[in-house]
Formats: sequence, C-alpha cells, structure tokens
Amino acid sequence: MSQTVPATGLQLRSLVTKDGKLELSLAEVAVPEPGPDDVVIQIEATPINPSDLGLLVGGADMRTAKASGTKDRPVITADVPPPSLRAMAARLDLSMPVGNEGAGVVVKAGSSPAAQALLGKRVTGLGGEMYAQYRMLNVAQVMELPAGASSRDGASCFVNPLTALSFVETMRLEGRKGIVHTAAASNLGQMLVKICQKDNVPLVNVVRKKEQADLLKGLGAKYIVDSTSPNFMEELIVALAETDTTLGFDAIGGGPLAGQLLIAMEAAAARKMKEFSRYGSGQETQVYIYGRLDMSPTTVPAGVGFAWNMSGYLLTPFLQKAGAEIRAKMRQRVMDELTTTFASHYTAEISLAEALNLDTLHAYNAKATGTKYLINPAK
Repeated sequence: MSQTVPATGLQLRSLVTKDGKLELSLAEVAVPEPGPDDVVIQIEATPINPSDLGLLVGGADMRTAKASGTKDRPVITADVPPPSLRAMAARLDLSMPVGNEGAGVVVKAGSSPAAQALLGKRVTGLGGEMYAQYRMLNVAQVMELPAGASSRDGASCFVNPLTALSFVETMRLEGRKGIVHTAAASNLGQMLVKICQKDNVPLVNVVRKKEQADLLKGLGAKYIVDSTSPNFMEELIVALAETDTTLGFDAIGGGPLAGQLLIAMEAAAARKMKEFSRYGSGQETQVYIYGRLDMSPTTVPAGVGFAWNMSGYLLTPFLQKAGAEIRAKMRQRVMDELTTTFASHYTAEISLAEALNLDTLHAYNAKATGTKYLINPAK
C-alpha cells in the first residue's frame, strides 16, 4: 500500500560546464517507483553542511555569481577558475543532485516487510540527492525517528552526530587520552562537548571569538582557547599538557592552525621530557583535517618534532573500518539522544527556491561558525 504522490517533484541541481561555468537550478524529476526494499520519502528538512557546499558550488568563484530565472525557478551562474576546473574533470557537464542527509515522511514503500513497516513513518536518511521534494532510499539507509520527533529534529542525524562520535571512537582506537578540536562552537563542536562530558573525555576547544567561548562555557566546557588571544599558543600548550592530548581534529584546513596544534602538542610533550633530544620529544602526534573552511594552503612550520602526522579525515572510511557493532552503537546513541546531545540549531529555514536566492546563498556559503541553514523542500 502506498500513498498517492505526484509523478514528479523538484530537485536542486549543480552543473559545472567544460567552458568554466557553474549553474545552479531546480529541475523537475520523476518520482521513482520503489523496489522491494526501497522507500520514497517526502523530504521536509535537509541541512546545508560544508560537505554539501563542496558539491553545490564546487570551486566556483562566487564573487562572480549572478542570478536569473524566475522567483519559482531561479538560476545562479558563476565562473569556475581553471585550477578548480581541472580538479573537477570527472563531473564536467554532469547535472548533479545535492544534499547528503535529510528527514521526512515515507509516502511510498516496497513490498518487503521492512519497507512496508516504514510506510507513513517519519524517518531520517543518508544517501545524497536530498535537496529534493522526494527521495528514494533503501531501508538500510534510513532510521525511523523516535515518537514525537519532527523532521527538523531528525534532519541532521548522520553527518555531524556520527562525525563527532567517530572522533571519540578514533581516540579510543588509537589509544589516546584526549582531543583538541577547532571551530569548536559549530553544531558539531557543541555535540562533541556534550559527548566528551558524558564519556569523561578531556576536550580542548579552539574558538576565535569571545561569544563562541561564552557559548561553550554555557555548555560546561572546561578547556577553551581563543586563537585570537595574544597568549594563544601558551594557553593551548598548557591545556594540552594538562589533558595529555596528542590528537587533533581540524575543521579549518587552510592556514597555520593545524600546524599550531602540532607545535603545541610537541611543546606540551617536551615539557615532560627528562632528557634533551635533538629530535624532540618522540611523542607521536596526529592532526586530522576533516573540513576546509579556509581554502588557503595548510602550513606546518618547524617546531613539530619528528613524530608528527597530518592527514585528511572522512566519516565514511571510518565507519567502514569501525565495523557493524560500533556503527550500530553509534546510530542508536544518536536516536537515544536526538533532542539533547545531538540537537542541531538552525539560523533559518528556507525553501528550495530560496536556497538559490543570491543573498541567501552568499550567507550560507560563508560557512561561519554557528551558522547553519535548513532547506524545507515542502515549503
């Protein structure tokens, strides 16, 4: 049994052409018929994450963005510089749907018992192509939301919650004692503060504004360091030394901050050395870059010792490596603490058409810490 739904629905698409143009538009696409283990979801809430922006605007120079089309069917175009165009060779001239995760109501279901059990239920899903009025997913890609939870509550159940949980699991798997995290006042950062409090994990939070520090203090965070402070490095070293932290997760990516984390970890370890060594402390340190809020080159100056490591970090490879038991435990914890630990806060709720309003696009593309937009395709 399935509810009656339209034959087509709107979907936000991103196209990068071979001649160096980005085009964002709304397309009318067919609502698919579900297979035995599939469900069709009427999407009611889907967040704009930094990872979504990577696909949405690609490497376009958004300073060149121009609006056209109509109010209901807006079109945004922008120039893509040659270096960015080379990096996106595999997607050129392909109109691509966007949106990692979202939530809504199941309006069509396949014949299997698992699919039929979700018909009419509110679910959250991960699978891409969520900036759309309707999305079909396999039952393995969705989770039923707890009773009373709204689609807004469940829109951001995967990317930020599972990433924050994966940081703690990575710490445990690597045998480390604490974590240092940048852009710590973000939605993800606030979740990490709450997780670490519940799990008794030392967490050093790096922010860049007093307001962000005050926000984290209100959540009970113990170690907060402001990167704009004239005493930033000394304050960071002290916090890392007190917590024995040798593991960092950096959302900024570009610029000096990731390197500063490594320098501070080495300096904290050096203060505990009993004998001098020209090769430094020998303490293995690790910084994972999981975001690119700053697109400039990452700089790692001298002073990091000779046992430092820096690499990229993605959630999906971690989940594959972690195994089914850890994945199930993480997903269940998100559902159990959906409106507490893993509550997300949104700056604004916008429609698909409003997502292509030029001023609104510039606002969410700024990727400002603590600013998060939610698309409601049903709006």
